[in-house]
Amino acid sequence: MVFFLNIDFASHVAIVAEIAEDGRSVIAGGERYIVVQPQGQAEIAFVVVDAYQDQGIGTILMRHLAVLARDGGLKELVAEVLPENTAMLKLFKKYGFRTDSKKSLQVAHLTLQLP
Repeated sequence: MVFFLNIDFASHVAIVAEIAEDGRSVIAGGERYIVVQPQGQAEIAFVVVDAYQDQGIGTILMRHLAVLARDGGLKELVAEVLPENTAMLKLFKKYGFRTDSKKSLQVAHLTLQLP
């Protein structure tokens, strides 16, 4: 738990999306990246609470995290997605992620080169 809460906004960045629910703020989703290669590669992952899926929250999170990654000097983002998670695959492809050459039936490997 300490690892996920120790955000330094350099090698470990996390953001959340809040939404008003019954007069209070609740977290509807979150995204993070963790630098995995010192040459500027980070792995990203995110989640959107089921009740808030298909409302553009994943798109907003991806847009903001990509800006933070570029501003942080990263050159590449990588992600692993279950092949049956078509909504997530569609979102990543919308942002220019390409399927990596690694072939696997269990997980899709995706990469995005940052300008």
